[in-house]
Amino acid sequence: MRPQTPHRSPRQAFGGTIFEGFEPSLSRCLLKREGKVQLPLMDANKLFEIALGLGSGWKVENSEIEMDASTLKLWLRFQPGSLFSCPTCGEYCPVHDTVEKRWRHMDFWQHRTELFARVPRVKCDEHGVLQTSVPWARPGSGFTLMMEAMILLLAQQMSVTAIARRLNETDMRLWRVLDYYVNQAHAAKDWSQVKRIMIDETSTKKGHHYATNFMDADTKELLFTVPGKDKKTLASFAKEMLLHGSHPGQITEIIMDMSVSFIAGAKEQFPLARIIFDHFHIMQLAGKALDAVRKELVRSGVDMKGSIWAIRGNEWTRNDAQLKDRRKFILNYPVLGRAVSLRESLQDVLWEGGEGDLKWWCGWADRCRLESFRKLSRTLKAHWDGVLAFMETRMTNAAMEAVNGILQLAKRTARGFRNFKYFRIVAYLKAGGLDFNQASI
Repeated sequence: MRPQTPHRSPRQAFGGTIFEGFEPSLSRCLLKREGKVQLPLMDANKLFEIALGLGSGWKVENSEIEMDASTLKLWLRFQPGSLFSCPTCGEYCPVHDTVEKRWRHMDFWQHRTELFARVPRVKCDEHGVLQTSVPWARPGSGFTLMMEAMILLLAQQMSVTAIARRLNETDMRLWRVLDYYVNQAHAAKDWSQVKRIMIDETSTKKGHHYATNFMDADTKELLFTVPGKDKKTLASFAKEMLLHGSHPGQITEIIMDMSVSFIAGAKEQFPLARIIFDHFHIMQLAGKALDAVRKELVRSGVDMKGSIWAIRGNEWTRNDAQLKDRRKFILNYPVLGRAVSLRESLQDVLWEGGEGDLKWWCGWADRCRLESFRKLSRTLKAHWDGVLAFMETRMTNAAMEAVNGILQLAKRTARGFRNFKYFRIVAYLKAGGLDFNQASI
C-alpha cells in the first residue's frame, strides 16, 4: 500500500469526487453501480472514522453514496472479541448477540448521512442479556449526539416546524429530542438561592387557555410554567420547589398583579412572603378608569373621534398629532381633563411619593365624582400593603412581561402548539437559562 500524501483541504465538494490529500487515484477508484458510488475502503472510511470520533473498538466498515437520494450511508462495526459494559452494573461482559440500529447524523458535504451498526447485547451474569450503549448516540435515540446538539442550537433560534423542513425530518422526532434534553436540564436546575419571584399569566393558544409563569426576580430566569391561572398554580410551584433543592419558606417577596386567585394562593403557599403589586397592572387599572370616562362622553353624544390613542398612555409615548388632539379634548371637556390628571398624578405618586401621597390621591379620587376612579380608589385601599410594597421596593414585573412577549412571538411563529407540553418545552428553552451540559446521557 502506498503511503498517503500530507493532508490538505478538499479542492472540491464531494459532488466533484476529487479529494486532495488522499490517493491520487481516488477519483478513478470510485465504483459506480446502479446510481450508487462506493468509496474506496482505506481512504474514505478512515476519513469518516476521524470525523465521527468513534474512539477505540469501533470502525467504519463500509461507506456508500446514493447519488439520486443524495444520501451517504456508513456501516459501523466493533472489533471481534470486544467486551462491553453492562448498562446496569457497568461490568464488562462478552457479546451475546447484536441488534441492527440506524441513526441520523449531521450532513457530510450536504449529503444526508445515516449510520448503521449492529449494536451488541451483552450477557451479564447478574442482570442477564441487555443491550449496551454506543459512544456516538444516547440509548433510544435515532440521532447521533452531534445531530442532537445541532437540533438544540437551531431550536433556540427558529420554530420546530422550520427545523423539520430544513433537516427533512418529522417534527415529532425533533420534539422527542427537545423533550428529553429540556426536561433533563430543567430537572438539574438549582433553586436553593431563589428568594424573590415574579408571577404572571400568559396565553398558550387561542381561546381561554392560559399558563402561569414563575420567574426568579434576581436572575430573570424562567423557573416554572404550569397550565391555568388559579391558586392551584402556586401550589404546583411550591411542590416543584422541593425537587430543586428549595422550599416555599425561603421566598421573601412575590411580585404579581391583583388577581384574587394569585393573592389567595400566595398567602396559602408562601405565608412568609411579602406581596408586591406590579406598577404596570396598577396603571392598567388607572387606564381602564380613564377609558371609562371617555366612553361615557361618547355615550352622551360627544364626538370623540381619534380620542382612543390620543388619550391613552403617557404623553411621551404619543406623536405630535395625538398630543394635539389630547390637549384639544382636555381643554374642551373638563371632566376628561380631570380623569387624565388623576391618572398621571397616580403614576407620579407610585414612583416618587410615599404613603401620605397615596392617601392624598385616594382622597382626591373619592371626591372627584368619577365613579371609575372612585372604584379604583377602593381597589387600592383593599390592596394597600401590596401597593405600598411597590412604592418602597420599586420592583416590577417588566422582565416577566418581556418573557411573555418572547413566548407569544414563538407561539405565532409556530402557528400555535399542539399541546401544553410543547409550549413548556419552548418556554424553558428560550427563557429558562438551561445548562444542557447537566443533561444526563
